[in-house]
Amino acid sequence: MTFNIEVDPSITSHLLMVRPLHFGFNEETAPNNAFQVNDKTLSIKQIADLAIKEFDDFVCVLRENGLTITVVEDDISIKTTDSIFPNNWFSTHSDGTLVTYPMFSKNRRLERREDIIERLKENYYLFHHIHLESAENVGQYLEGTGSLILDRANKIAYACRSIRTDGKLLHEWADKLGYRLGVFNAKDENGMDIYHTNVMMALGENFVIWGGDALPEINEKVAIEKLFIDTGKEIIPISMIQIAKFAGNMLAVKNEKGERLLIMSQTAYDSLSVEQINQIESFSKIIRGNIPIIEKYGGGSVRCMLAEIFLKLKA
Repeated sequence: MTFNIEVDPSITSHLLMVRPLHFGFNEETAPNNAFQVNDKTLSIKQIADLAIKEFDDFVCVLRENGLTITVVEDDISIKTTDSIFPNNWFSTHSDGTLVTYPMFSKNRRLERREDIIERLKENYYLFHHIHLESAENVGQYLEGTGSLILDRANKIAYACRSIRTDGKLLHEWADKLGYRLGVFNAKDENGMDIYHTNVMMALGENFVIWGGDALPEINEKVAIEKLFIDTGKEIIPISMIQIAKFAGNMLAVKNEKGERLLIMSQTAYDSLSVEQINQIESFSKIIRGNIPIIEKYGGGSVRCMLAEIFLKLKA
């Protein structure tokens, strides 16, 4: 059955965010997230309070730039240190599909909230729910748009293999959603698998922020970059040092006026050269959020905080 969905299938102006109550350093995710730091300089309460302040200020910045932000309050009864990163457990698609994903960390599985899904069903046309979370029972994980970088216009999903991005599940997901795959290995400076694809690359409509130096296999790098070129993407390369500063963790969106924006953190922006900034600004206006506490203790940046809504709003 085909549905007439009047939604831009490739870029959105509507984002869902979860306001954190229990944010903090997650011991379960730290072994394979090299971006997390726990230096014991702040108390648990100080970290949580500062994260809420950073979150609220960031939401204001996004709204001031013409974006529609749905803020969901954290569940006070469930301690979820990483609930601020909702893009890992669900994704939405312009044909009315919702996908829920299997998570590596047991305590992160508590972030999947039926009340959020019900809220989406109440307010948007949602026709199909694909459940992948049962793969957790056999040790297979695929963490949403952390694992998957989606070129929605060309139906290509890019992904770097890791314990959080299972190869078998990638193919299952692609078969169900009708995507081609661009899959590769990526390592950080210490030879550790990059845990999420979205810390090393970000796609715009006509450009890609790309940490290609992280790919140890030249044939994979050539193949992925050919896909970029074939789909009309100008490559804006970032270094390994810049990857460590979250320069790959960006999200391309449009605002209510149709202006193209690229959301990044202040940390990421400060790592960029003038030439890189000029390249980006030839395509999009840069929007910055200052979230150093969230980045330091959570090991994720602004893109991880933003769940894109591609569903049609009910009248």
